[in-house]
This record gives sequence, C-alpha cells and structure tokens, in this order.
Amino acid sequence: MVYLIPAFLITAFLYASVGFGGGSTYNALLILYNIDYLLVPKIALTCNLIVVAGGTIRYQLNNLIPWKKTLPIILVSAPFAWLGGKIPINKELFLTILGISLLISGILLLIRKEEVQKFSKSINSKIGIVIYSVVSGIIGFVSGLVGIGGGIFLSPALHLSKAMPSMNIAAISSVFIFVNSIAGLSGQFMKYNSSELISNYIEYSWLFLAVFIGGTIGTYLGIKTFHPVIVRRLTAILVIYVGLRVLIGF
Repeated sequence: MVYLIPAFLITAFLYASVGFGGGSTYNALLILYNIDYLLVPKIALTCNLIVVAGGTIRYQLNNLIPWKKTLPIILVSAPFAWLGGKIPINKELFLTILGISLLISGILLLIRKEEVQKFSKSINSKIGIVIYSVVSGIIGFVSGLVGIGGGIFLSPALHLSKAMPSMNIAAISSVFIFVNSIAGLSGQFMKYNSSELISNYIEYSWLFLAVFIGGTIGTYLGIKTFHPVIVRRLTAILVIYVGLRVLIGF
C-alpha cells in the first residue's frame, strides 16, 4: 500500500484540478496492485467522494452549478448508482465490466472537446431533459457497479452534444460524481458488510488521507505545472492499458 499512497495523492491532485474525482484511475491502480475486487469499488468511491466534495463547494460558491439542469440528472442517476452498487456480481463479471468501462473512459479522455459559450436549446427542451436523464441513469448504474463516479462519461456526453460551457459541465460533473459516489457506496456496503471486509476497508484509510490532501491542493491551486491536455492524454493511456490488461487477464 506504501506505493499506492503517492500515486493516489497525485491522481487526486490532477483530477481535482479539472473537476473530476479520479475513480477510473483509482480502480486502475487498485487492480494493478491486485487488491481484493470486493474492496476496489468501495475504496474508489470513497476517494471520489473526498476529492469532489471540495470542488462541488467551490463551484457552488462561484454560482457555476445550473441546478435546474443538474437536479433531473442526479435524481435519476442516484437510485441507479445505489442499485448498481447493491447488485452482487462475481469477480469475472466485475473485471469484464470494469475493463470495458476503463477502455471507454480512456477513449473519451482522448476526444477533443469543442468549447461553447452558451446553453443549447436541446438541454432546455423536454425531450433533451428525458434523453440526458436516461443517459445519466445508465451511467449511474455502471458507476455504482464498478466504483466510478461517472463524471468521466457524463462530461464528454455534454461536450459532444454542445450542451453548455465547459465550466458549467465541470460543475455538473462534480455534483454528479459526488451524488453517485454516495449512492454507489451505500449500495456497496449494503451488499457486502462483513466485519472482516470493513476491517480491511479501514486499513486503506491512508489512501483516503492522501486523496484528501491531493484533492484539496488541486481544488485550490489548479494545474500550474502540467498542461491539462497532457494530463488527460497520459491518464487515458494508463486507463486504456489497465482496461486491456483486465480484459485479457493478468
């Protein structure tokens, strides 16, 4: 676990700087270190929750969260994230879904995002709200199942549909990750809550402290040394690499 502490701290710093929690990378690192698959989503979701909490507060203080557009999305995603977290799955299925999720998220990280300056008409329409809500429900379910916040899926979807300016997308994604992480984590603990598993979970508290420190620094300082595009591409390479290793077997 010693080697995971600096890796988690750096991951939290980088992701917090751009409004994400880092769930996909936490999962990747934990799988690489052969951590018990029953613990992986619990640890990743807890780290997500810690990292995005500061970002969510920051976005709210700056009035960047469009709540009228955010509420329908999270009200649908949260129950599905809880459901996904609560469904018991075997190790093989977990690794398959996780591997596919990592591959998709890695590819999405490589997609160039076109900047828009205003909210699109589609997201304000009834049909648009229904479509985004359905998509958020699917993302929420997968997020709870494998232990990611889902922002890494929602953000590209909003960018590709040119739904709103990037700062508002980052703000919605932060809230989305926060809510899904709470819902998914509660489902995970309702699924497997043996005293031994909880004891093993507590042993990783050092990782929670590491992401708290990294996330706090990243939230307030932002990325000053590394260019966001470079960070995104390097992260994509790591996530795709681990996704492939998970799918083909270690």
